[in-house]
Amino acid sequence: MLNFCPMKRRVVFSVVVIALLLNLAVGAKIYLTSDPAPSDADNVSANLKIFDDALQKIRDEYVDGTNLTYQALVYGALKGAVGKLDPHSEFLDADDFQQLQDDTEGQFGGLGLVVAMRDGHITVIVPMDDTPGARAGIMSGDYITAVEGKSVDGEALSDVVKDLRGDPGTSVSLTVFRPATGTKKTYTLQRAIIQMEMVKDINGKKEYPLDADGIGYVRITQFGDHTADDLEAALNKLKAQGLKGLIIDLRWNPGGLLEQAVDVCQKFLPRNQLVVSTEGRRSVEKYYADGSGDEIKNIPIVVLVNLGSASAAEIVTGCLQDLHRAVILGEKTFGKGSVQTIFPLDDGSALKLTVAKYYTPSHKVIHEHGITPDILVPLTDAEEAALLIKRAPDGLDAIPAAAHINVNAIHDEQLDRAQDLLKGLMLYNKLSTAPKTRKLAAK
Repeated sequence: MLNFCPMKRRVVFSVVVIALLLNLAVGAKIYLTSDPAPSDADNVSANLKIFDDALQKIRDEYVDGTNLTYQALVYGALKGAVGKLDPHSEFLDADDFQQLQDDTEGQFGGLGLVVAMRDGHITVIVPMDDTPGARAGIMSGDYITAVEGKSVDGEALSDVVKDLRGDPGTSVSLTVFRPATGTKKTYTLQRAIIQMEMVKDINGKKEYPLDADGIGYVRITQFGDHTADDLEAALNKLKAQGLKGLIIDLRWNPGGLLEQAVDVCQKFLPRNQLVVSTEGRRSVEKYYADGSGDEIKNIPIVVLVNLGSASAAEIVTGCLQDLHRAVILGEKTFGKGSVQTIFPLDDGSALKLTVAKYYTPSHKVIHEHGITPDILVPLTDAEEAALLIKRAPDGLDAIPAAAHINVNAIHDEQLDRAQDLLKGLMLYNKLSTAPKTRKLAAK
C-alpha cells in the first residue's frame, strides 16, 4: 500500500546524517580528528557537523570531483542510506518519483515484470499476464543479472526498473539466471504498453462459465482500483448459473492496493470480521469486513497460490485460510507483506519507506514468511512455463509449431487438484445436509 504525506525538514536532515555514515569515504580521503563519542551517536547537531565537514572535504579533495554537485553527493548518500534499510525502501529522485506516480495510473511502457530485491538479487516476483516478459518464458524466482549487457550487481532496484522500461516498441536485452536449474539466458524483448485486466475467467475472458459440476473459476491478476467491483460482477454471473463451488486463482498475482484486498475478502466473510492488521512504530491499523456478508455462503472455495502470489494476494490468502473460509492449494507464496509510504520532499524527490507490516487475523506475519498452502501441489518449471504460455492471448504463436503439442500435453495439475477437491467438498456438503431416513423395525 502506498500513501503520500509531507516530510518534515528535520527528519530529512536526520536521514542525510545516517546516509553519510553509511556511504561516505568512497574514493575520498576523510580527515577526522576524533570519532564521535558513543553518546553523540544520536545527536543531530554533532552528526550534521560531521556530514558538513566530510561533504566539503569530498568537494575539495576528491580527484574527480571537479563537477560534483552538492545535490549529487546528497542524493547518493540518501540512496545508499535508505537502500540499507530493507529491499522495499528507497530514495526517489524527481524522475523516479514521477515514474512511480505514472505507474499508479494503470499503464506504462515496459516488459510486464514485477521485480523486487531479494537476498541481494533483482528477483522476478511475477511476469504479468499477456506481456512480453511472460510470453518470453521468464518465471517467478528468476534473477535479472544484466541489462543491455551491463551487470546489475550493486545497482539500486529503481535504477534497474528504469532501464527495463521505455517507450513502447523499443527493445531491451536482459540476462536472466534461473536458480532452480542453474541456467542463464539472454532475451531481447520489445517493450509494450502494460495494461491489466484484473479479473478473468478460465478462458481469459469475462464470461465466467460453470463446468459440468457447477464449479466456477475466477482469476485475479492484480489488485487495482476496480478489482473488487470486477469480482462482484463475476460472482453475480456465476451465482445466476447455479454456482456450487468456486476456484479463486491468485497465482502470479503481485498484489496491489490493500483496500481492494480487504474488499475482496469481505465478499466471503460475515460483517465486522477482522481481515488484516498493519503494525508499525507509530500505529496499529485493523481492517474489518463491512460488506453485506458472505455472498456465496456454504459454497466451498479453493484458492490457488504460488511463489508469484505476493502482497495483497497474500493478505487474501492468509485471511481466508485463517478463518477456514477457503482451502489454500499450490505452493508457498512470496512473502512480501509490508506497507510502503511515500514522503515527498521539497525539490520533487521523495522517500519510499516501509512503515508497517501485515498480519493475518490470527496475527501471523506475512513478510519474509509467506503463506504455506493447506495442500502442497508443486509444479515443475516446464509446467509453469507451459501454463503461462497457454494463458497469454496467442501465446502458442510465440513458440515453434513443433512445440505446440508438448505445451498442450501439459496439464495444470494444481487446477485439476482444486477441481477434484471441490467435488469432494460438494459431495460431503450434500450428504451432510440430506434428510435422515429412519429404518422401521420389523414387527
